[in-house]
Amino acid sequence: GVSRKTGYKWLGRHAEQGVGGLDDRSRRPKRSPGQTPPEMETAVVAARREHPAWGGRKIHHWFVNSGVPYVPAPSTITTILGRHGLLSDEPRKPLGWQRFEAERPNELWQMDFKGHFATAAGRCHPLTALDDHSRFNIVLRACDDERAETVKQALTHAFERYGLPEGMLMDNGSPWGNSLVHPQTYLSAWLIRQGITVHHGRPHHPQTQGKEERFHRTLKAEVITRRATWTSNSAVQDAFTPWRDVYNFERPHEALAHQPPITRYRPSPRTYSSSLPPIEYAPDDQVRKVQDLGFISIRGREYRISRAFVGQPIALRPRADGVWDVFYCHQRVGKLDLRSPTTEQITDPSEDP
Repeated sequence: GVSRKTGYKWLGRHAEQGVGGLDDRSRRPKRSPGQTPPEMETAVVAARREHPAWGGRKIHHWFVNSGVPYVPAPSTITTILGRHGLLSDEPRKPLGWQRFEAERPNELWQMDFKGHFATAAGRCHPLTALDDHSRFNIVLRACDDERAETVKQALTHAFERYGLPEGMLMDNGSPWGNSLVHPQTYLSAWLIRQGITVHHGRPHHPQTQGKEERFHRTLKAEVITRRATWTSNSAVQDAFTPWRDVYNFERPHEALAHQPPITRYRPSPRTYSSSLPPIEYAPDDQVRKVQDLGFISIRGREYRISRAFVGQPIALRPRADGVWDVFYCHQRVGKLDLRSPTTEQITDPSEDP
């Protein structure tokens, strides 16, 4: 039931090797011209061990961006990683929201604290800020707390180095805002005073700051979880600093055509100054000074705006009959309805339809 050629092949093997000559043999070719060179496979394994969260596609583009003359296809690199037991079994989570992106660098920065974690000396509160257009990491600080002064110090350093953004996006929690009373805080008032438009994400919608959320996942996978324990926040910062350079200048980003963030980022031409001129409003504005506890007085009645602006002048601009917009510097921070006999609190502008 076999061909003459096959029959003579088996007879010949049996004559030379006995019964053992009839065992099945590998059909692998003796030569594989397209096989990945051993030194390239070693480099792939080394790259994965240095960056355990990087997959085949990211490693491929990292080699390409580094000028390596021969780079295997992403699928080949994935196969190499699997052969060496370096692949994760965790499935990728699909995106469940619509993606948006600022049109130019420094048009919008996103800022947030990543969830804190324990060290031998206490707790670490990672503070991060990203440029929305380029994903360039502006701030990466291992902080001792989440106080407004801590954030202000980190931002002052960032403003001196990179200039001022046009706007900043943050959530509604402390120290960014207080949605139970008024979205503005001392920190957001300071940012508005610098000429920055402050944006708050929708409550209970973390996807509004999707780039920050994704950055935090990357930070956790590539830095924080690589050590079982951390001795102090200084040790965390010592790990953050070199990784930040890799993230900004080397690591390929899928949303940037596999280029690092630095290829799309440029510092802002708007310079930071610690000494600002007095606040001025238009001649037709009704200007009021915010008193203690955050109240202003209009037509014999007191209206609460926010403690964030205590001691600062705000402007009232007519919007409709009995309805006024409330401005602090350039930003509209509320709406006041003088027709209401009961409401004596200025409305959050985000509540407008």
